[in-house]
Amino acid sequence: MNPRVTKVKPVINFQLELTFSNGEEKVLDMKPYLNTGRFVQLQNEAMFASVVCAMGSIQWQNGLDLCPDTLYEDSVPYNKSENKEKIRQKTKVSRQK
Repeated sequence: MNPRVTKVKPVINFQLELTFSNGEEKVLDMKPYLNTGRFVQLQNEAMFASVVCAMGSIQWQNGLDLCPDTLYEDSVPYNKSENKEKIRQKTKVSRQK
């Protein structure tokens, strides 16, 4: 059994920062899911941002969820300092548009 989600934070570009019960911090890119079935609803940024932890997994306000094993296996290790710089750069570009 894979570790379960203990913390989730939505970040820019439809990514989720996840903390797992074993202490690992990982990032999941949700963009591949956003054109599939009901996940299309998550293209709405407010809906995407409504994500919360739920019973070791995550769930959005509209009831959509993902299997905790999928979250763990499809996410990649999170390097905080590297990702913070990328987020700053993307935010800077977004504000210039």
